[in-house]
Parts: sequence; structure tokens; C-alpha cells
Amino acid sequence: MAEAYLITPMILLSVVLVAALLDHWSVPVILIALGAGILFGSDVLGWWHFGDVVLTNHAANMALVFILFQGGFSTRREDFRAVLLPAGGLATWGVVLTAAITFLALWGVLGWPFELSALLAVIVSSTDAAATFSILRGQSLPTKLSSTLEIESAANDPMAILLTLAAVQAFTIGDARWYVVLATFVWKFAAGVGVGWLLGMAAAWTFNHLRPKDRGHYYILAFAVILLINGLGETVGGSAMLAVFVAGYVMGNRPFVHKQGVTNFVSALSTLAETSMFVMMGLLVNPSEWAGLWTSGVVLFLVLTFAARPAAVWLGTVGMRLGFKNKAFISWAGLRGAVPIILATYPLAAGMEVGRDVFNLVFFVVILSVAIQGSTLGLVADRLGLASPSRPRPLYNLELVTMARSDMDLIVVDVPGDEGRPGPLISELDLPRGSVITLITRGPDVVVPKGGTRLQGWDQVTVLARARDEDAIREAFDEKHVNMAMAMAMGPSPLPPG
Repeated sequence: MAEAYLITPMILLSVVLVAALLDHWSVPVILIALGAGILFGSDVLGWWHFGDVVLTNHAANMALVFILFQGGFSTRREDFRAVLLPAGGLATWGVVLTAAITFLALWGVLGWPFELSALLAVIVSSTDAAATFSILRGQSLPTKLSSTLEIESAANDPMAILLTLAAVQAFTIGDARWYVVLATFVWKFAAGVGVGWLLGMAAAWTFNHLRPKDRGHYYILAFAVILLINGLGETVGGSAMLAVFVAGYVMGNRPFVHKQGVTNFVSALSTLAETSMFVMMGLLVNPSEWAGLWTSGVVLFLVLTFAARPAAVWLGTVGMRLGFKNKAFISWAGLRGAVPIILATYPLAAGMEVGRDVFNLVFFVVILSVAIQGSTLGLVADRLGLASPSRPRPLYNLELVTMARSDMDLIVVDVPGDEGRPGPLISELDLPRGSVITLITRGPDVVVPKGGTRLQGWDQVTVLARARDEDAIREAFDEKHVNMAMAMAMGPSPLPPG
């Protein structure tokens, strides 16, 4: 146990240092974390001999709670409503189609053993929220497209979990009645949404009425609320993962006291949980066991990536008008991550003979998925014409720390247009009454906002305004209104001579 106190900080420090060095090449942090776990584990350096599958399962499930809560918290209501149908379809029948096509390819075409094919098919059938959130947040994609993928990955876990439990139960005790599986799924989904919605509303009310004077108590309250939502979801037999995502979504779209501080807190928790989870996964695996399995792992990855996922996307979104390019990108962005690895521990925990092979094959596929698909998402988006130039994150920002109930908020918007292109004066913007620009960041510089300050393309502007005016503020900064403001300021064009 003593080794954990020394090696754990060394691993985390190495992850951050390597991530900073490789940031220019867009290497996913979760891949670096996996690599760090493998490097320090028993098969390479041998510094930490770790093999507790049950502990890893529990720790990974707990990490997903914070990752999914933060994912829901950062999802805007408008984006959610716009993609509910395609994301919901991919999260339900899309998972079933992926599993069915994978199984038929492995067992019916390639002749793999029936039990192994069935278990692999259901375990890798869902995309992973941790991997998807981590990688997509660094891409400049259309909002509807990125929201579809993120919401799908957060909502498709219940179906994959049910399929896996049904398969394990069928192979171990021979009892997996279809109507029981269907009823269980309906309850898990309904209870997960219900618990998440009710507790999310209750949590926002609590923040607004409790009002502790010590800021640290808000973070304790947020931490306790997330754990309570997860625990209650498990207690009633619902999908706890879906419950925390829904609760995060509800809270993220409602004003409450000290929201900015809670936003930063849950974001930090999510990043720490995500990194630690993938490090632990790396420690658990033994690459030496891949010697006889790597060819099968490559075949499974190819079947999943180039057959099952694309077919499920195209069949599962028929009539939804997503367009060829969007469907092609969604097909490639079906990232696998922590959830398949967690599900791969179920056959191990059940004592199945194929359990170790299933775990190693799934882990190998996850590494290939994160390394190949995750690292090339930007390139694929660019080739499909879906990517826009990536704007750097501002080096400066403001936080509104509210210790009382308030409908004021800080809204950050990007000025449209090419980098450095002259835009309107601040005085020419049609901002809602009572709104005020508090900060302008321009690359490495801070620009003092005054009425005569001229904005430029790629400026990032922070506006203090009422939360209900956010849509009006974003509309005032869109390209159409910015161009209109400039045209009005310049006056009518002079008549041509003659």
C-alpha cells in the first residue's frame, strides 16, 4: 500500500507533463493515461503490481459518475432538444444493431466461438462518454454534431449494460428471458431519468435557499449531491449513470447561487476522475497476455469500426436528415473507452473461462479506438468539411462569485470572422438593456472595453448580463448582426459618378 503514495503522484505528474508536450499533436489525454498505467504496471517497469478487478470496477463506475454529471452540466438545453431524436435512437436501437452486426460477423462469418462472439458483441456495443467528452471538447465541430455524439455516449450505457448482464446470465445460469430484459431496461431508463430530474431540481432549489457563508461548503454540497443522485439511482434499480447525466443537465440549465464556482469544481473533478480511471485501467492490464490475442483484437476492431458501427449509424438514423457527412463522421467517432472495459470485467467476476480473453480483447480494442479514431477525429472532420479553425482558449477569464441568489451571469462569446478582421465598435452593438462588456481577450492580450473599442475577429468577449438574455447577447454577436452593425456605422454607400 505504501507504494501507492509514491507511485500515484509520479504517474499523474508524468501524464500531465507528457500531455503538455504532445498537445500540439492532439494526442488524447486518456491515451496518455492508459500508457502511463501500462508503463508503471507489472509488465513493463514492474513498479506497481495491480490486479484487483473488483476494485477497478468500483473505482471506474465512481469516476464515470463525475464524468457524466459534468457532461450533462455543460450541455445546453437548446442543443439537447435539437439532437434528442438521433442521439436517443443511437443510444437504444443503435446499440442493439451494433451488437447484432458484430455478433453475426464474428460468429457467422469468421467462425469465432459462439460464447466469445456474443460476449464481445454486447460489451463493445456502446460508445464511451469519458472518451467522447474528452476528445470532442478539443474539436471545433458544429454544435448539433458534437451534441449528438456526446448525448448518445452518455445515454447508451443502460442498453449495453442490460445486454451484457443478459448474456452473462444466459451463459452462467441459462436464464435470460426476453420480457424480463425488456422490462428491466424500461425501468432502468425511466427511473434513471426520473431520479435525475427530481434531484437535479431539488439540488438547484437547495443551493438557492441554503446559502452557506463559507464558499467551501458549496463544493461539499455539490459533491454530496452527485453521490446522492448516484446512490439513489442504484437503490431504486434505475440507471445511475443516466440519472447523474440528467441531474447535471437540469442543474446546468438553471440559475443557482455560486454556479460558476460549482462549474469549475465539477469540471476539475471530472478531469481528475477521468485521468485516474484510465491510469488504473492501464495498471490492471498485462500486455504480455496480448501475444496470442493481438491479431484477434485487430480483427474485432476492424469489424466494429468499419462494419458494425457504420451500419448501425446509417440504419439507426434513417429519415432523420443528418446528411452524408454527419453520418460518416458519427460512424468514425464511435469511440470505445472505460464502459466496455468495465463491462469486460463482468465475465471475469462471474468466473467464466473466456473471461480473461474477453477482457484482454476488449482492452486492446479500446486502445486501438482511442489511439486511431481519437487521434484522427480532427483530420476526418477537416476532410469532410465539418471542422472550423480552432480558436485558442482565452488566457484570461472572469468568474462571477455569487453568495446570494441572482439572475446575473457572465456570458463568453466569440466575435465571428477571420482572425484580426475589423468588427464593430462596442457602442454599435445591439446588446440587451442592463448588459455590460467586462472583458475582451485578444490572443495573449487583454483589451480594456470602452464604447469606442473596435472588436476584431476571434476576440473573446465576456458580458455581464441577466441569464435570460443569453440568447439575445449571442445573437448580437453572430456574423449577420455584426456585419449589419458595421454597415449602419459606415452609412449609405456613395452613389456612383454619372
